[in-house]
Amino acid sequence: MGRASRWVEAVVLGQRGHMFPRVPVLLACGIGTFFLLRFEPAPAVLLGVAGGGLAGVTLQRWLPPVLAIICLAVALWALGFALAGARAHQVAAPVLDFRYYGPVEGRIVAIDRSGSDAVRLTLDRVVLERMAPQDTPARVRVSLHGAQGFTTPQPGATVILTGHLSAPGGAVEPGGFDLRRHAWFQQLGAVGYTRTPMLLLHPPDGALPVFALRMAISARLQAALPGETGAFAAAVTAGDRSGMGQDTLQALRDTNLAHLLAISGLHMGLLAGFVFATLRVGLVLIPHVGLRWPVKKIAAGGALTAAAGYLALSGGNVATERAFVMVAVALVAVMLDRRALSLRAVAMAALIVLMLRPEALLGPGFQMSFAATTALVAVFAVLRDLETESIPRWARPFMGLVISSAVAGLATAPVALAHFNQMAHYGLLANLMSVPMMGLVVVPGAVAAALLSVIGLEWVALWGMGLGLDWILGVARTIAAWDGAVGPVVAPPGAVLPVLSLGALFVCLWQGRARALGLVPVALAIGLWTQAERPAVLVADNGALIGVMTEDGRGLSKTKGSGFVARVWLENDGRGGTQESAAANWPGKIEDRVARARLGGGELLHVQGKRAGRALAGCTPGDVVVSSAPLRLTGGCRVFDPDSLRQTGSVAIFDTPEGLRFETARDRSGQRLWSLPPRNDRRLAARAGQ
Repeated sequence: MGRASRWVEAVVLGQRGHMFPRVPVLLACGIGTFFLLRFEPAPAVLLGVAGGGLAGVTLQRWLPPVLAIICLAVALWALGFALAGARAHQVAAPVLDFRYYGPVEGRIVAIDRSGSDAVRLTLDRVVLERMAPQDTPARVRVSLHGAQGFTTPQPGATVILTGHLSAPGGAVEPGGFDLRRHAWFQQLGAVGYTRTPMLLLHPPDGALPVFALRMAISARLQAALPGETGAFAAAVTAGDRSGMGQDTLQALRDTNLAHLLAISGLHMGLLAGFVFATLRVGLVLIPHVGLRWPVKKIAAGGALTAAAGYLALSGGNVATERAFVMVAVALVAVMLDRRALSLRAVAMAALIVLMLRPEALLGPGFQMSFAATTALVAVFAVLRDLETESIPRWARPFMGLVISSAVAGLATAPVALAHFNQMAHYGLLANLMSVPMMGLVVVPGAVAAALLSVIGLEWVALWGMGLGLDWILGVARTIAAWDGAVGPVVAPPGAVLPVLSLGALFVCLWQGRARALGLVPVALAIGLWTQAERPAVLVADNGALIGVMTEDGRGLSKTKGSGFVARVWLENDGRGGTQESAAANWPGKIEDRVARARLGGGELLHVQGKRAGRALAGCTPGDVVVSSAPLRLTGGCRVFDPDSLRQTGSVAIFDTPEGLRFETARDRSGQRLWSLPPRNDRRLAARAGQ
């Protein structure tokens, strides 16, 4: 026993000096634990866990080395748990718990485009008819459908419209992406649409100058570079994607170039690198300055200032904040004569992001960004010690580009596959053809245009920038049209990404040969992924659509309607295809707006509409009936209608040898702050009668 304890102590102490990169990992484990819970911890529990974490950080100083490390690890886990809980309570805001139709007043704080290619507005300072301020959502998001007349959305303007609003939807299938949780941390209490013209109530009051500047720059770019080129320029410069068409977005996704749209690590790094190099070279060319001033540190300070300006200009979303933190850590390291690119710098950036926005851990942006950065730093740290003299100098930049693209692509591939359910088979080729153009032409062109705009000559730089963007769009459209450009991938079980990530982090962070042990959980995660089980039946959370798994893929009960739900189901199945083609796979018959199919020892029925529900006489035990309208049946069957689905959320049905197994979205998520409370029909009826 003594020999074993000494061996453990030797192994643990062998990692001293390399412990800091593990700090954000442990903090993330606590954050992840909070979001995995199916109940909401009481504030007193959160305070107790936070106090225990702080006590552990203090206590570890007086413990033996091994116990100190264990104590600190538990303390960091506890602090991550408490941090996530505090953030969830901090952003708490009212959520609409009924369907609202009527006037909607609010100030425009964001403009983007919905999946249906409609302009979409996010409003704050919301006013809804017959709703008290304390019950009104802090923010709502409304898609503008139909003719909108002559009123153009203006940043900071107060508008009024007649809209349909409801609470953000939950997961489209149990265990899937929870839009309701995502919306909670954005304080988005309602989403909806309008088909009537929006009216200007008050012009902008100047309270959102950065937003107004962003949209002004976007408009100027789209005027100078018409079409998708200008929309692309607006997206990468001002963070405004509202002008991008769905076909262009899809081509970029299908070639793994969609990351060029997001103002993230690539753009921030290219901008900071270009400004840093330009300032450093320019100052060195001045003899007195180059010989006597700390040119490198001055250039780093100038690049940091430029990056901060880009952060403000881009809108400051989570992805851009994350990228800025990483660039800022690297530049400050240069100013302090530390190594700019190291695992400690990456860990510091991750720590800052998690402390500011712990919910970012769940998003693909955070996961992909830090997966790529960690892998790149770890790989190039190994390559730095290898002999490269035999490689021609002219070939080294090209090899660096190929290696960095391959490493980043390999590191982010599992995250992208898990979240987006598709593999861009020619993504590496598309990135090799596009990323250099972004770094050598587009970003320098944007910086030059900003400088030349002072004297009205920005068109010179924009012309070159437009050529670079046209090249990237051409690459995306050409490669996306190739046969087999995209392959669907089945959605993994929930444990796959955490297990795979921890294994990969062990490989990157552990010092010594034992790091190879991290490949065991990686292999385990891949094995679990290959055994992913898809439900025999999926039921939408409003009863409007059901899908039955067949040998030819999932068969859908309708050819139209609930298109978003249908697309996500088909992507998660790893089959892809259109809703219309999936509807042709329905395994039973559809007549009189009732779709029927065999399920287990009974029958599955999808009743579409009130008239079809009234015509249904009854059912038998073992049947499962899904209805898009309230339904009351006798006969002992299992019924899912809007009233019951409002409590359960979407439903998955598994056909097992023991019988049918039902799993609901509420079973997977539990009752959390962002979950809608049980519906109070009496209160809603009273409100509707006001």
